[in-house]
Amino acid sequence: MKKLFESLIFKLVLAVIVGLMIGFYAPSSFMNIIVTLKHILGQVIFFAVPLIIIGFIAPSIAKLKSNASKLLGYAVGLAYISSVGAATLSAICGYILIPKLSIQSTTQGLRELPELIFQLDIPQIMPVMSALFLSIILGLATTWTKADLIEKLLDQFQGIVLSLVNKIVIPLLPFFIATTFAALAYEGSITNHLPVFMKVIVIVLIGHFIWLGLLYVIGGIISGKNPIDVLKYYGPAYLTAVGSMSSAATLPVALECARKSKALRKDILNFSIPLCSNIHLCGSVLTEVFFVMVVSQILYGKLPDLTSMVIFIILLGIFAIGAPGVPGGTVMASLGLITSVLGFNETGTALILTIFALQDSFGTACNVTGDGAITLMLTGIADKKHIESEQDYEEEANKI
Repeated sequence: MKKLFESLIFKLVLAVIVGLMIGFYAPSSFMNIIVTLKHILGQVIFFAVPLIIIGFIAPSIAKLKSNASKLLGYAVGLAYISSVGAATLSAICGYILIPKLSIQSTTQGLRELPELIFQLDIPQIMPVMSALFLSIILGLATTWTKADLIEKLLDQFQGIVLSLVNKIVIPLLPFFIATTFAALAYEGSITNHLPVFMKVIVIVLIGHFIWLGLLYVIGGIISGKNPIDVLKYYGPAYLTAVGSMSSAATLPVALECARKSKALRKDILNFSIPLCSNIHLCGSVLTEVFFVMVVSQILYGKLPDLTSMVIFIILLGIFAIGAPGVPGGTVMASLGLITSVLGFNETGTALILTIFALQDSFGTACNVTGDGAITLMLTGIADKKHIESEQDYEEEANKI
């Protein structure tokens, strides 16, 4: 019971409930305080966004050269293609299905929020796109020059940023979400949309299973092996991910599940499963794309234009590879894209954070289960490229 009360999902659900109660019943004089607190918390969270981008993308790129496996490039490429493919599927379904959900914009007929008691602005150290570009060129330059010292510094900076996320950003999220939902309830924009969010979550879960099915079919075609021989062992890993909301916590179980399959090469799964647990986030990406489209329809009365969505999806695939390994890491790392590419304000971002976090365990489960399909693809590529395992090399050496 104690673990339940301490879990992030419990805190977020409680924050939503408390926020709604405040928004429905609090007088305008008290809402002055709530709106001011929401602004300050938003400033702190958004200040951290460029730091999160640099702290996770740059070290991730720099570390690629440290792994000598011939399959590293294939693994990263497949993970990126899977994430972008899942996002594209989600966007196509979004453009088809969301207009049929009869979502009404909340931009009209809303009660005006009270003014801030005072305004505290904390500007970001650099624009989001500058942080992304700096992360890419810094990571690449570190790899090209084999700058081991800089790589270690980036790795330590990643630890600092992860600590910032875990000890400041994540603990503040429930309060930020509570104040955001209080504002939405006070305005009157949330009451009619809770049923919509429930429908959206069901649609996203169906999307997860469709994408997993497609991944395993492709894995079977590439490897020439039956994908069921991998998928049938992944039940414990899926359930562990649902319960823990963490790819890292699920990693030991995922390795154990993958090792039970005779369709996967042991040397490849030992490399692929840990790597993909950090860079292959197809379920989270699929979820985020559909959710941003829904929130855009709710708050702004329209879906994002096609050009913006294409740019968002291409960059989101990069952000997913370097996303922090914490609950909601994908959406945390891509906050800058949501605000800069799609033009979301603080209210829209808070809504994304909330509904994403409420189902994040299922997105994580999709990510972890999809890693088995990527490993199956890598097994097929290794066999076709005649990439021998270390055991094969040792056997040949003994013969000589």
